[in-house]
Amino acid sequence: MCACRSVRSFASRRLTRLRRVRIVLEAVPNVSEGRDADKVTAIGDALATHAMLLDVHSDPDHHRSVFTLAADDAAIVESLLAGISTAVELVDLREHTGVHPRVGAADVVPVVPLVPEDMPRAVTTARVLARRIGAELGLAVFHYGEIGGGRRPAFFRRGGLDELRRRIDAGELVPDEGPRRIDSRSGAVLVGARKMLVAYNVDLATDDVSLALDVAAAVRGSSGGMPGVQAIGLLLPGSGRIQVSMNVIDVELAPLHEVVQRVRDEARARGVEVSGGELVGLVPEGVARAAEAAGVDIPGVDETRVLESVLRSRLAE
Repeated sequence: MCACRSVRSFASRRLTRLRRVRIVLEAVPNVSEGRDADKVTAIGDALATHAMLLDVHSDPDHHRSVFTLAADDAAIVESLLAGISTAVELVDLREHTGVHPRVGAADVVPVVPLVPEDMPRAVTTARVLARRIGAELGLAVFHYGEIGGGRRPAFFRRGGLDELRRRIDAGELVPDEGPRRIDSRSGAVLVGARKMLVAYNVDLATDDVSLALDVAAAVRGSSGGMPGVQAIGLLLPGSGRIQVSMNVIDVELAPLHEVVQRVRDEARARGVEVSGGELVGLVPEGVARAAEAAGVDIPGVDETRVLESVLRSRLAE
């Protein structure tokens, strides 16, 4: 059986289990703070006011934290509003440095259905959230993904916050919600509805960032690599690590274990070995099971990092 069928079969079985509870949506807000533990905790506490906070992943080089939440439609909106408000209060982009592209203190806020059939609920929830961010928090909001004509966050992030402001001033872009201006301190918020994805980083045993750039180009779909894969090469200045940072946006087209193996192969073709791997957030159950079925170990991925396992554990508390 091919890996894509494995992912689909596990998703189908997951549907029956998850419909027994009212936890129907996931949200994965990415906040531009990854160094101050007190600020990260405060933002996480705000996000947990109405939703279950399942995971927090912070990275000082990326200067970014990724939070994973689960709740029903109304509760997840309330929690996200509280978390975004706290992030805006605590994060000043004018003082922000980090290797990860960003245009906002609360940079990107995706709403994700736990099962594909709930995408319409995710779309409606994302639209409600975007409208309330603009009206209640006074922030410029841009739609992406299923509510933004398929546009990805990179469409808005290219050139950074100054370029986004220029595009608005020139009339090239108009915020979907909120004011037609960008606050220098807080930036904009990218709100979307999307399918589950996997964020995964691979470290290379080299000090040459150009090799990571080459590997990323060979792997990502936009430059002829694997469809469903986004990848960039980075130097992490704090740790000195060279990293291929990836989003696997279609786990059926590009099973994670095949993506990681492709990175290994491309690195070795350039005389470099992989020195480690890092999962950002949680991984869908089907992705982990497909890797197990293929007999492939993915560094950083075990049962404690599987979304559905963490959710079931929390629901049983």
